[in-house]
Formats: sequence, C-alpha cells, structure tokens
Amino acid sequence: MTTYKLIAIDIDDTLINDDKEVTPGVQQALEQAVAKDVVVTLATGRAYTSAQAIARQTGLNVPIITYQGALIKNLLDEKVLYERYVPIDGAKKLYAFCMEHNLHLQTYVGDKIYAQEENQKLIDYCALNRAPYYIEPDFMKLIEQPTPKMLMIDDPAYLDELIPVFQEMLGDQMHITKSKPHFLEFMHKEGTKGHALTFLANHFGCTLEETIAIGDSWNDHEMLECAGLGIAMGNAIEPLKKIADYVTLGNNEDGVKHALEKFVLNAE
Repeated sequence: MTTYKLIAIDIDDTLINDDKEVTPGVQQALEQAVAKDVVVTLATGRAYTSAQAIARQTGLNVPIITYQGALIKNLLDEKVLYERYVPIDGAKKLYAFCMEHNLHLQTYVGDKIYAQEENQKLIDYCALNRAPYYIEPDFMKLIEQPTPKMLMIDDPAYLDELIPVFQEMLGDQMHITKSKPHFLEFMHKEGTKGHALTFLANHFGCTLEETIAIGDSWNDHEMLECAGLGIAMGNAIEPLKKIADYVTLGNNEDGVKHALEKFVLNAE
C-alpha cells in the first residue's frame, strides 16, 4: 500500500460544497491528514488572493497552486516558488480576436481582475469569486504586463466551438482549458495543475506515485493523470471520472473527507 505524502485538492465544487463552505467534516479530515505529516495543498484556477483566503480558513500553511498552475506561492511568507506568464504575443492575438468578435476577456495583473468595460459577466464572476474588479479602458496597456491567466466568459456551446480555433491560433504557446462550462482560461504552456503538482512533489522530495490529486473539472485532468492516485468527485464531469483511479462522493456529501479517510487516514 502506497503511503501518500502530498495531496492536491481543487477548491470549487471539490473542497467546498455548493454553499461555498468547507464543512466541519472535510475540515477535520484535512487536519488529521496534516497531523500525519501529509502535505495538503490546494490546486485551483482561482487567483492567489481568493485561494489564500480559503487556505487560511482551513489552517493550511504550505505553498498553494493557483491560476490553474501558473503560480505557486507560499502561504506563510508569500514567496513565489513557480511562475509562468501568458506569452505576450499570444495575449495580443487573443485580445485582437475578442475585440473583433465582441467577446468578454479579463486579465489578472498583480492578482487583480481587470476588464475593458463593466458588464454582467464580470459582475457575476467577481460575485462568485468574492473578488473586486477594476476597469481599464486602455486594455492594451494591461496586455503588455505579465499575467498568469486570461479568462473568457460565454455560452458553453459557443466556447466549445471556439476552442479548436484558439488551439490552432495559440496552441503552441498556451495551455487552454475550461474550469466551468462557461469559463475558458488561457495560461502559459506550463501553467497546468499537472506541471505544478510535479514541481511541488519535487520541492517536497516525494515521487509522483506518492501524490493524490482530487478534482471535478476538465482543468483538473492533468494533475489527476500525473498523480499516483487521481480521484474524481462524485459530481465531476464524466470525462474526468473516466480517467480517474477512483470516484469519491460529491462535494455536498463530504467527498474529500471520504477520499482522505479511505486512502490516507485509515490506510494501513
């Protein structure tokens, strides 16, 4: 039986329930895993500030994976361990396409969310992530600054049609993934949760076989594939369940707690 040393857990629809809470049961399981000297980290598409609030609330004090893997930062001293920025040339192409087709695009500079104009998509997104937003009419000024992630919001079916277009236009430069059906995200090629998990395993001196990854969305597939044990939530999308080694309960049934008890806490 493998002794797992590092666990990476997605936040939305995985660690937290639909009320956006870490339940007492999940919290207790996290604490018990940490007490067994297991490194428990978060791996999220969220910005660092947004992820940091949840990590602190759960009492974690390790580096966390944010922006889909484009930024790994220590919680204690905020030291950056791993950073990959969206290539500026690709960012310009993406921006030009969005301008031409009147699509909503937002970017993250200095951990702040920026858009060119205020609209309902931006307002709803920031309400969901409990983050403020900033408007910059001269968006080109922002495009030329380093960003870990750019994000489009649109109808899921329309985004699915656009993915092959973007892959052809930007695929050799960028990692393109969906975090939710209506969010399409653009990072550096090495800004994936898989690259980030590999980096952290090395950082903590453990092998990938000794890692667990838990998630629900397609943006989790790289880390589930490279972890020794890839766990999909009961509420995960079907393609993720297909590649997972194990499917746990849903995020409203303490699925993370169930997985930790099965593979870490009660594992003899």
